[in-house]
Amino acid sequence: MTEGQHLVEFVEVMGRLRAECPWKAEQTHRSLARYILEESHETLEAIDTGDADHLREELGDLLLQIYFHAAIASEAGEFTIDDVAAGLTEKMRRRNPHVFEDEASDLTAEQVNDQWQRAKADEKQRSSVTDGLPPGLPALLYADKVLDRLSRLERPFARPSGQSDELGERLLDLVREARSEGIDPEQALRDAVRREIAAEQD
Repeated sequence: MTEGQHLVEFVEVMGRLRAECPWKAEQTHRSLARYILEESHETLEAIDTGDADHLREELGDLLLQIYFHAAIASEAGEFTIDDVAAGLTEKMRRRNPHVFEDEASDLTAEQVNDQWQRAKADEKQRSSVTDGLPPGLPALLYADKVLDRLSRLERPFARPSGQSDELGERLLDLVREARSEGIDPEQALRDAVRREIAAEQD
């Protein structure tokens, strides 16, 4: 069986379910929105536990949500699942010139990431450091992304004068410290909570 064959079969199966299953037929972008969040968190849990079978299952559930939204858009004449894949493929080629354009490249992983971020910034033309950041992001992740954008602009993070939020400022300092050490603060906190739970259950 060639790689990708099951993906084609999946699209065919879901096309039939969308047409013949009453529940699936009535779903909309809005009615499905909650499942994207739920499945994303369940995927994170699978990653944290290191359970490969669980991760495979949760990635499948995420794929289901991606197809669902693409199918709804296709029925509305907006775009198809092929358009989604084509756009992603084009983006990968465009943002990875060290692979697809340059004859040879000795860039480090950090330099590749910087190259990606520069290309993204050129494409998006953000008007502020918060432009494009979903307001519903977890606070640690939101802070991490804001600090990352400020650092790329070589701008310091200025605390508003006349305001006192000692706990918030300490938390922000911890995010800044984590970034300086190459640590994902969101993941670090999840790991710490998981260890606390495990210790409590021992």
